[in-house]
Amino acid sequence: MLISSRNNPLVKYFRQLHTPKGRREAGLFLLEGTHLLIEALAVNYPLETICATPQWQERHEELWGKAINLVPRVELVTDEVLQVLATTVQPDGVVATAVSSSAHEENLPPIAPNFLGLAGETLQDPGNVGTMIRTAVATGVRSLWLSRDSVDSENPKVLRASAGQWFRLAMVTAPDLGEVVRSLQAQGVQVVATNPRAELTHWQVDFTVPTLILLGNEGAGLSSELLSLADKQVQIPLLGGVESLNVAISSAVMLYEAQRQRQ
Repeated sequence: MLISSRNNPLVKYFRQLHTPKGRREAGLFLLEGTHLLIEALAVNYPLETICATPQWQERHEELWGKAINLVPRVELVTDEVLQVLATTVQPDGVVATAVSSSAHEENLPPIAPNFLGLAGETLQDPGNVGTMIRTAVATGVRSLWLSRDSVDSENPKVLRASAGQWFRLAMVTAPDLGEVVRSLQAQGVQVVATNPRAELTHWQVDFTVPTLILLGNEGAGLSSELLSLADKQVQIPLLGGVESLNVAISSAVMLYEAQRQRQ
C-alpha cells in the first residue's frame, strides 16, 4: 500500500526524530539516503523502519529485497510524503529509522598496545564531527568520546558528513570527559591535547604508544581543566597569519601524524 497522506501516523513518528529530544525519547535516529542505508545494512546495524518511493524501489530492487528480509517494517510512500519525513531539501528516495547506539564505556574495545582514541570537548558543528568520524575510521581510531554539550552524534548532518563511517566507530557521549581522561591514563594511555600556545609541535610527540588525542571547541579550544590533565600539549604550526585550523582538519593532521609514526 502506498502512503500518500501527510496525516499518516508514520509522518509524526519520523518527524519526532528531527530533534535531539525526539531522538532521545524514541531511542531512534534517522538515516537519509541510499549510501547510509547500504552502509548500515553492510554491518547489520539494527534498523526499524524504511520508507521509500516507488521510483527508488524500482532503481534499487536488490537493496529493497535485502531490506525486506532484514528490517521489521518497510513502506512505500509518495515523493511528497518522503519530503516531509526527511530533513534534507532533496532526499534521494529513501529514509530509515535506526536504533540508537547507546554506547557505554563498558562496551568499548579494550585498550591494546596500538590503541588510538579521539575525544572532543563542546564540538558544535555537525559537519566537523561527521568529518572527524570519517577520518578517525580511516586512520585506525578505536573509540571517540564527545562531551555531553557537543552536538548530538546521531544528528542527521553528522551521519551524512561521516559518509557512512559512523557505523564503524565506537562512540560515547561522556558526562565527564575529565573522568574519561583519568581512566585512560590509569590504563597506560598518554593523552595529547591541542593547544595553539604549546611549546611542542604535533610531530615531536611519540604516537607509537597508546594515545588519546584531545581536541576542543571550534572557537574556544579546550578548557583549562582538560588541558591541565593532558600528558602532552602540542600545537600545529601555522604560517601566513592564519590563527587557527578547523577542528576536523586539526584532527586529521594529528591522526595522520600518528599513522605515519606507527607505520
